Amino acid sequence: MSVDDLPILGITMGDAAGVGPEVTVKALMNDEIRAKARAVVIGDASVVREAARIVGCTLPVNVVDRIVPEQLDGSAIWVLDLGNRPVDSLTRGKVDGVNGAAAFEYVDKAVTLALKNEIDAIVTAPLNKEAMHLGGYKYPGHTEALAHLCDIGEDDITMLLASPRLRVSHVSTHVSMMEAVRSVTADRVVRVARLTAEAVAPLVDRPPKIALAGINPHAGENGLFGPEDDREIRPAAAALQAEGIDAYGPIPGDTVFLRALKGEFDAVVAMYHDQGHIPSKLAGFDDTVNITLGLPIIRTSVDHGTAFDIAGTGKAQAVNMEVAIDLAAGMGRARRAGRLS
Repeated sequence: MSVDDLPILGITMGDAAGVGPEVTVKALMNDEIRAKARAVVIGDASVVREAARIVGCTLPVNVVDRIVPEQLDGSAIWVLDLGNRPVDSLTRGKVDGVNGAAAFEYVDKAVTLALKNEIDAIVTAPLNKEAMHLGGYKYPGHTEALAHLCDIGEDDITMLLASPRLRVSHVSTHVSMMEAVRSVTADRVVRVARLTAEAVAPLVDRPPKIALAGINPHAGENGLFGPEDDREIRPAAAALQAEGIDAYGPIPGDTVFLRALKGEFDAVVAMYHDQGHIPSKLAGFDDTVNITLGLPIIRTSVDHGTAFDIAGTGKAQAVNMEVAIDLAAGMGRARRAGRLS
């Protein structure tokens, strides 16, 4: 593979008070990771340099003011410096609206570059939702912010958690349980399952088998424990099958993930945040990656938070970021090849 074939990845630094800068630098210290893509960190160079010192990185941290593909070699950690969060006024482990606004601005810049095809994929380090809100950006999380920045509706996207063992998408994410139940409509379940099948098919190299998790105990037990499973999820499964998508459900939530882990299903559509996140993190906390489906761009992310309690110590592990970069590189390579062919 020539250098020109390597995808260009924009890695957003995340909240400067958390572990994002450290795990980003740690991942890019790995020679194998740097060989997979031409990476540029979108953030504040002073924070990245300090993170490099904390984790013992010997690579230079070099600043660019625009994306020049020929510059982005493996000899350094390259930073597109927005200069909006200088390290000399940073307090690690603290919720700060300045950090939240800066973290959003990194994502905004990355989306702009991706939509212009100046980068082939985005990898995001964790931001802090409270800090982002204090900074004036009232999004529930990354996923919703990305939808807005890409000018698409939140109903047209979903979150997929993927590891080598388990793949789980979500009908709803950052909403209350009451709102999550209201979100389970046949239309929304069908949309999420379609996106899931489309994303998973290349990973398994065949039409995938999709499970729709039930929302109520025992998938409602024929209506005894709630009507949503029979009223919304069962018709969604029938509609998907009529479209040629191999979907089954509702399947009780207490068994569906075990069946998927054993290979019976290629992916599970979870009905709400914790229903999908808990089994995903139990099955693979270190190597589960968050992929946003339905965007016009590629975005992968670590599936952990800012870990304020260990920020600045160098203790944070970079495995999750390495996997996120690896997956983005593979997806970005295919996107780049298709665009340039």
